[in-house]
Amino acid sequence: MILRTAMMIKETLAIQQERDLVYCRNRVKEIAAKIGMGIVNQTKLITATSEIARNMLTYGGGGIVKIEVVTRGKMEGVQLIFEDKGPGIPDIPKAMQDGFTTGRTLGMGLPGAKRLVNEFAIQSLVGKGTTVKILKWKNG
Repeated sequence: MILRTAMMIKETLAIQQERDLVYCRNRVKEIAAKIGMGIVNQTKLITATSEIARNMLTYGGGGIVKIEVVTRGKMEGVQLIFEDKGPGIPDIPKAMQDGFTTGRTLGMGLPGAKRLVNEFAIQSLVGKGTTVKILKWKNG
């Protein structure tokens, strides 16, 4: 499967504090709107972005978000890759269950984010960090 960059939008944002979350959400919204993504899909993408970025800040000590507009055939969308160097997730299947949390939250972050996007992948190594990759198509 070949992804090619459309509109040449590709940037990396640091998430180190609360205000970075706000900037990240706003930037994702701007990019999604720029490619013509409808408001419902924008909202889904922004919500997933917020959940994952907050997890990265809370549990991973911060990290980076890579934002890119991609196309696959005639489809166009926004792909985000969240990377942290935190403690990692020892049991990904458990972390992907609704209601599971290691903090004082509802435990809806990762599984909720997965439901909001078209593609979702997570990799984590204990002691090394976690990478979450999401993709939301403009029309999907």
